[in-house]
Amino acid sequence: MSCCFCFSGDKLSPEERKGKYGDAWGQYADNENNFRVKLCGAPCAEPCCWMGSMICFPCAQYKLRHMALNHAEPGSGWSNYTCCQSMFGGCCCIQPGNLGEENCPQACMCLEGCCCPGMAVSASQGMVMQQYGLGLDEDDVRIIRCNNCLQVLACMASILNICIDFDGDDAVVGIINAIADIVFCCVSGCMTARTYHEIKEREKEAPEKYRMER
Repeated sequence: MSCCFCFSGDKLSPEERKGKYGDAWGQYADNENNFRVKLCGAPCAEPCCWMGSMICFPCAQYKLRHMALNHAEPGSGWSNYTCCQSMFGGCCCIQPGNLGEENCPQACMCLEGCCCPGMAVSASQGMVMQQYGLGLDEDDVRIIRCNNCLQVLACMASILNICIDFDGDDAVVGIINAIADIVFCCVSGCMTARTYHEIKEREKEAPEKYRMER
């Protein structure tokens, strides 16, 4: 992860706050409060959660979203669930809240975790950030920028591979895609572990509230 330090840790610029994903994270960029552990420290704080989320990502996101929903409103079960918690809006006829979540929230969450893994973990983390006014620290910004850069690089390499043919091109593209996938899995695992840790520690501070209402 040392390559992350090549990227700036400055707050998100106005350009980076544009678009659905930028809008979703931009609202937290100026918050001064931070998570109890940094993104890089999440694997040490919650090693089992970090490893488990990378082994079975959809299962981890299912569990994390249920925790986040019932942390925000104890005893609510899945009643407040919508696809990606409506953080990223929709597209054409695909609109959060109109996808059958009310009737089959658990099945919808399973599909969300499988089909939209990045948005799934971001939505759960966003719920906690919104509830406690948490922001992005320098490490967060660096890692997010590094991950985004690798995803764009992998996409461009795949497109160029279709247009340009040279010896070893498939191997080069395969390596770039593998690196991007590994970084994505690690970063998503860190986000999962950190959100899980934050919820767990917050509930330790007020155990009666959650014990009584669950």
